Amino acid sequence: MRKYSHILVFAFFTVLVINCKRNDVKQEKETFLEGETTILVDETLKPIIEDQVQIFESKYPAKINIIAKSEAEIIESFVKDSSRLAVLTRTLTKKELNYFESKKLFPKITPFAKDAIALISNANNKDTLITLKEVLDFMKGEKTSKIKGLVFDDLNSSTVRYFKELGNIESLPGDGVFSFKSSNEVIHYVAQNDGMIGIIGINYIFEPTEISKQDIKRINVLNVQNVTDSKYYGPTQNNIAEGKYPLARDLFIVNAQGFSGLGMGFSTFVKGDVGQRIVLKSGLVPVLFPSRQIRIRKTINNDKKAN
Repeated sequence: MRKYSHILVFAFFTVLVINCKRNDVKQEKETFLEGETTILVDETLKPIIEDQVQIFESKYPAKINIIAKSEAEIIESFVKDSSRLAVLTRTLTKKELNYFESKKLFPKITPFAKDAIALISNANNKDTLITLKEVLDFMKGEKTSKIKGLVFDDLNSSTVRYFKELGNIESLPGDGVFSFKSSNEVIHYVAQNDGMIGIIGINYIFEPTEISKQDIKRINVLNVQNVTDSKYYGPTQNNIAEGKYPLARDLFIVNAQGFSGLGMGFSTFVKGDVGQRIVLKSGLVPVLFPSRQIRIRKTINNDKKAN
């Protein structure tokens, strides 16, 4: 019996040593600005992260693989250690934080931008005004003549979770609510069907992908009523920054790598001057507005020669 106990103890420590060596090798290959890693990205935020990764890789000898998924799928993969990097439209819950802390990991959560959820309709729809109440009532099963159907990118997405929390909705109606697997599919479907309201991240409007550029021309972006002043606002960069558009949300990079790897380097880059300029250019709102250098000259040289 004692012999078997020794064997089990030996096997346990062997596995432990192997795992430690694997982690050490991973950390050696991946540093703050070098190596390769994978980042899980909320599908509604894919364009802005693609821009950030492209510039980051052009500056440093690093490779960051992007996997775009629904919010629920990201959290599941995050917990299963498919990747310890994620871009979300929310911070981690207490339960999720407790899980990582039980693994002796303390996630670094970096806010880097503010975006918005856009409501879109077919271009044939001349009514470009909508209230949140109309959308939430429809999601509760109360049909209206104004909305034939709501189209989400995925029923497990951050946009569905956002509206369910907003309207205190536990379950969606059996008909009238549709979902696809990407925001591009939502845009295409709305562009082809009158009366449907699509719900997507605003980044897909500001920076449409090649496959959706033609469809963007066949949709309207709706103005949503702000209940505080009863006025309608579109999801423009200015309205988001001033808090006038009611469907704005914060964006976060969540890093639970547990060492100074590319997760920390990429987060620092995105929240730095270059990363925040990329956010600003993309039409979203940076958390730190990039500085501008102004040169003041005491004299003005006129190099133009008189005729």
